Amino acid sequence: MKKILIIILLMNNVATIAQDAGHLKVSPSNKEIVRAFLEEVRSGKGPEGAPLFMAERVIAHQLNAENEVVVERTPQNYANHVREFLVIYGAFTFEITELLADGDKVYARWKQTGNHLTTLDGYEPTGKPLVEIASATYRLVGGKIVEYWIQVDRYGMEEQLKRQAVSKR
Repeated sequence: MKKILIIILLMNNVATIAQDAGHLKVSPSNKEIVRAFLEEVRSGKGPEGAPLFMAERVIAHQLNAENEVVVERTPQNYANHVREFLVIYGAFTFEITELLADGDKVYARWKQTGNHLTTLDGYEPTGKPLVEIASATYRLVGGKIVEYWIQVDRYGMEEQLKRQAVSKR
């Protein structure tokens, strides 16, 4: 008779432990999955890892005040999207500033800092730092992201671009 008590701390959270046919199966929590996704994929460190975290079809709600859109993402086109950030901003830094979980949803807020390396929203590159503040709520099913709602501080980005354009003259 086996009596085993296992407590696993993963990234400061307790993993879910389930009994499966006499074997212990450790499943990361939704919060842990989103943290790993953000730190590995969205951060630009390993965009090719997107299939590990995302379902084959992900519904993305892009909540821009001026034009809310819903697009369908795949892990492959999401990875390409992150690679575009690397072209625009270079090797940017990515900091998770808040991460909250409730059931199948995980809310994340982050700060991304890179450099203005390509034409962006009509503004010529300056090479100067740009900071993006954004947040997203991710919905997971079976350990994979299936839907998310994202908001980006577009006004703050626009103000930075305007200031840089004026100082470049």
